[in-house]
Amino acid sequence: MTLKELQTIISRGEDGQHQFKANITNVSSLAAEIVAFSNSAGGMILLGVHDDGTFAGLTRDDMGRLNQLLANAASQSVRPPINPQTENIDTEHGLVMGVQIPRGISKPYMDNNRLIWVKSGSDKRKVTAREEIQRMYQSVGLLHGDEAPAKGLGSKDIDHDYFDTFLQRHFNTSLDASAIPLPALLENMNLMQQDTLNVAGALLFTRNPQFHLPVFIIKAISFLGNDIATTVYLDSQDMHGKMLNVYEQAMGFIMRSLHHVQGNQSVNSLGELEIPRVVFEELITNALIHRDYFVSATIRLFIFKDRIEIISPGHLPNNLTVTKIKLGNSNIRNPILVSFAISWIG
Repeated sequence: MTLKELQTIISRGEDGQHQFKANITNVSSLAAEIVAFSNSAGGMILLGVHDDGTFAGLTRDDMGRLNQLLANAASQSVRPPINPQTENIDTEHGLVMGVQIPRGISKPYMDNNRLIWVKSGSDKRKVTAREEIQRMYQSVGLLHGDEAPAKGLGSKDIDHDYFDTFLQRHFNTSLDASAIPLPALLENMNLMQQDTLNVAGALLFTRNPQFHLPVFIIKAISFLGNDIATTVYLDSQDMHGKMLNVYEQAMGFIMRSLHHVQGNQSVNSLGELEIPRVVFEELITNALIHRDYFVSATIRLFIFKDRIEIISPGHLPNNLTVTKIKLGNSNIRNPILVSFAISWIG
C-alpha cells in the first residue's frame, strides 16, 4: 500500500471494511475485531491511526510488539485460527500497520470467550440469535436445511404404500422383504435421526407434510394482465402434499394457464405450448429441491400475460455468484433432497 492509498482510505473514514486503531495493548480486544471481520466480508485494521484520522506516530519498536500481539491473537484467541497479512506504511508522523483480514471460510469464528462477532457498519456486534448462527454454518456448507428436524414427525407418519413403491422402483425391494425395520431404514437413508424425521424425509414421504411444515408449499396465481397489484386474477391454487404431489400440481397449473400457438401446425391441431413443458419441469424441480429451507416462506408462482415468475426463497448458497455459475461452479444446498428427488421427480 502506498502512502497515497493509505491517505485515501483514511480520508473516507471508518466503514464496514476499515477500522482505525491508534494502538492496541489488549489481545482480547484485537481478537474481537479479527473475529468480526472474519465473520463478515473481511477488511483491514489500520494500527497507528486515531478514530479522527490523525496519525498516532508508532515506532519500529511498536511494530515488533504489535506483530507479536497480532500473532498471539490470531492463533490463540480466535477459533478457528486465521492468518492475517500485515504491511507497514511509513508516514512523516510515524509508522502505520495495515492488517488485512480475509473473509472467513470456516464460519462462525469466535473469540476465547466463545463470543461470535460480526461487523455492523463501522462497529461490531455480538451474534446471539440462533437463526443467524445457523445461517453462518449454512454459508460454508456445514449445515443444510433439508437435514433440520421436522419436529413431531416420525416413522409413524410415513405413507407406507408410497414409500414401498419408492423402494420397489429404485432398490428392487419392499418393506415386507426388507430385514431392516422402518425406523432403522429411514435413518440409514438419512431421512430420520433420533426418531425424528428431517425436512427431507417429511417432504418426500409423509402423508400430509403441510400440517407440520405449512410454509413449504407453492402458492400460485394466474393474473389477467401484467401487474401484480390487482385484485383480479384468472386462477389461484395452493400446492401441498408430498414433494412429488406439489410438483405435479404446479405443472398442472402452469399447463392449464399457458397459451397454445399454431406454429407450423395445421389449423385443426391443438397447437404448441408457447413455452415448452420441459422448461418448467426443470424450473419447478429446481425451486423445490434448491430452495432455502431455513427461510419460512412459500415458493411463489406468478403467471402474467407477458411473463412467468417463479420465486424460490433464499439467496445463492455458499458464496456462489451469478458469475461463478456462468463459469460452471455449483453448490448443493440440500444434498439429501438432491439425492432422492431428482430420480423421484425428474
